[in-house]
Amino acid sequence: MKMTRRRTGTLALFLTATLTVGMVGSSAPVFASDAHPATGAHPSAAHPSAAHPSAGHPSLPCPAGTLDGSGLAAAIAGLPSAEATSAQLRLTTPSGCWTGAAGEADIRTHAAVPADARFRVGSVTKVFTATVVLQLAAERRVDLDAPVRRYLPGLLTADYDSLTVRMLLNHTGGLPSPTLPDDIEWALDHRYDRWTQERIVREALRNKPVFTPPGSKQQYTNMGYIVAGMLIEKVTGHSYAHEMRERIFRPLGMRDTSVPGNDPTIRGPHAHGYQVVVRDGRTELVDVTNWNQSITPASGDIISTLADLDRFSAALFGGRLLPAAQLDEMFTLPQVDDLDGNRAVYSAGLTALALPGGATLWVKSGSRYGYSSAIAATRDGTFRIAFSITSTDAKGGDQTSVSAAIVNAALTQL
Repeated sequence: MKMTRRRTGTLALFLTATLTVGMVGSSAPVFASDAHPATGAHPSAAHPSAAHPSAGHPSLPCPAGTLDGSGLAAAIAGLPSAEATSAQLRLTTPSGCWTGAAGEADIRTHAAVPADARFRVGSVTKVFTATVVLQLAAERRVDLDAPVRRYLPGLLTADYDSLTVRMLLNHTGGLPSPTLPDDIEWALDHRYDRWTQERIVREALRNKPVFTPPGSKQQYTNMGYIVAGMLIEKVTGHSYAHEMRERIFRPLGMRDTSVPGNDPTIRGPHAHGYQVVVRDGRTELVDVTNWNQSITPASGDIISTLADLDRFSAALFGGRLLPAAQLDEMFTLPQVDDLDGNRAVYSAGLTALALPGGATLWVKSGSRYGYSSAIAATRDGTFRIAFSITSTDAKGGDQTSVSAAIVNAALTQL
């Protein structure tokens, strides 16, 4: 597995936003536990689960207003399927709010997705990391144009002497990723490995720069954010988890959001995540809910809920977490091309998605094994999306017909 594969979280979840995509009709794979292969067929067809809209959330009300949620409910109906076992969705607009869930939290017991279910947000974590770095910039403890070596001397090689803090955040630094076996069985065997930030950087720097000089191109990667997490710790003298709690989670009342560290579990109510694996010609679903996320520190490890992510988005886009100058960094694209010659679409923490008619939606998606999620909002924050899908990787990536249907339905409300 290279860290630049789909599990780093890319814009793939939103690239089909303007397309009409049908639900996959293939039968779901056989379920297998972590240790034992399945012996029976997946019984999902006998246990359909429809979306269930909720009147609200204990920490963040969701008044329906005049918003018609029928299209949203249809987008997440028909689960579990080959692509996903469950989905949760929350949409907030000036007309009202809708939240619902569908599918099964556990395909053995067929339990429904619990209220306020927690999930791995994957690379949505990067928005949190960027926010804290920009807070430190507002406090004049970090200069975005200063070289990273000023804050982390000796960490990087001479190839990156001109790499700035801003380049870490907007994916223009050219840092390579570690090269690991591109094999699901290897990943499963090593899911409980504990990684340190220093080890990740050391393994990454065995590879050549993705491009030179720093700042000349753009390529999405976890590495800039892993280094940014180390910078946060160096500048503040506290752990990344501490700074997240004190600067974001606690002030906003995000009681169900956490940085798990080396804890491989998802504590509290949650839906299980599953991964498609082909063994001896037989397709199985392996429960991958428990997984140590230390391979993606500060770039893909946070656990949260829909309500907490919406609370964060509302505060961020509403200007309550950053002064105007630093918030503008999140809406500023570097004037460079990516490696394919396309104009840059990644800002500090977010991604610009151009919509028909000239509007822009600011997006961040993320994936870990068994989980795909995303947040998106207009710049004024009055239109906000948050969703989580327990995707199975059946199509070899995080772009599923479920995510496409969610985005299509949500955009009809914009």
